[in-house]
Amino acid sequence: MVDISRETAEQTELRLRRVITQAQLVVYPGLYRFDEFPLNRFPDAARSDALALVRDDHVWSQLVPCDETRYERFGLFRFHFPEDADNSGFVGWLATHLKRRFGTGVFVTCGQNSAAGGIFDYWGVPAELADMVFQEVGRLVQGDVNSAPVVNGEPGVEVR
Repeated sequence: MVDISRETAEQTELRLRRVITQAQLVVYPGLYRFDEFPLNRFPDAARSDALALVRDDHVWSQLVPCDETRYERFGLFRFHFPEDADNSGFVGWLATHLKRRFGTGVFVTCGQNSAAGGIFDYWGVPAELADMVFQEVGRLVQGDVNSAPVVNGEPGVEVR
């Protein structure tokens, strides 16, 4: 469900800082890249280790693990939210936060898992900033942007 919220910027900030503490965060090890292939090569070219598979009018694009430095690579993390969480505006809010903090853009690919709260987000950040972004996101999930991140073993944060 997509919520509609009418609130001030300050109310949105407070709501989304609360919502992120309710989210399940998964940080993926390694790096990923986009692999493109023509529409007519589907499904044979689709990889079983792809985290996402999307298309436009000309190509399929799959998000796959990558160790090769010749590609543009990304660190990845994912959010699942509780079913009743009003996370409207979350993508724009966190993307703006990361842009201000690190100067980086992000990409977000969404999917749907009705058994796990609904819409979920894969977030990609440039490989060279991945560790710093993961730490920052971990701090936000813990509810204190200034505290040291606790990643393993804490509720709401899982490392894969």
